[in-house]
Amino acid sequence: MRLHSYVVARDYGFAPNPFFGICTLATCKPRVRSVAEIGDWVVGTGSKKRRREKYLVYVMRITGAMTFEEYWNDAQYQLKKPNLRGSKKQAFGDNIYSRAANGRNWYQADSHHTLEDGSPNQLNITTDTSANRVLVSNDFIYWGGSGPQVPARFLNYGPNHISLFVVRNHKNKFPQAFVEQFVAWIRSRGEAGFVSEPLDWCRTP
Repeated sequence: MRLHSYVVARDYGFAPNPFFGICTLATCKPRVRSVAEIGDWVVGTGSKKRRREKYLVYVMRITGAMTFEEYWNDAQYQLKKPNLRGSKKQAFGDNIYSRAANGRNWYQADSHHTLEDGSPNQLNITTDTSANRVLVSNDFIYWGGSGPQVPARFLNYGPNHISLFVVRNHKNKFPQAFVEQFVAWIRSRGEAGFVSEPLDWCRTP
């Protein structure tokens, strides 16, 4: 069991998407999506820019993984396809990729990752699809903008002064004892599922 930690720089409920009872990481963070395995934990911390660097945004234990094509076609995840005229949680749907008619290129649904006029954003397509893998969890806690502060023991752990936090990219080389103690702390909170709204929803119309 590994722990993958990274900073959620933009918290709109898109990456991750914690709605409809399942937390999914389908866009952004291709390195995390490509290497994380079922049973691992993914931890998203707040950004320093928003003065949330010592707080959690979400945690998820990976319980499944699939390709974009499987995600797009699976009946269970149709509600995660974006509806920009719907509610906020519908508008920030992350089920946005399928193969184009030629079977080679990617179709990108009008979404948080397209250009403002709804046309494909090639930069996001390239980044997102560099790992054709969607992480899925039915064992998660999403706090959004009201996440708890991380205890000091996980910021300066052991003789090597290991910290949960990372400035860029992500880290996953934590001692097993660190991972087990962190997970035990999370479990001790007695929380589950969607807890509170994304921090950056206050910035949207």
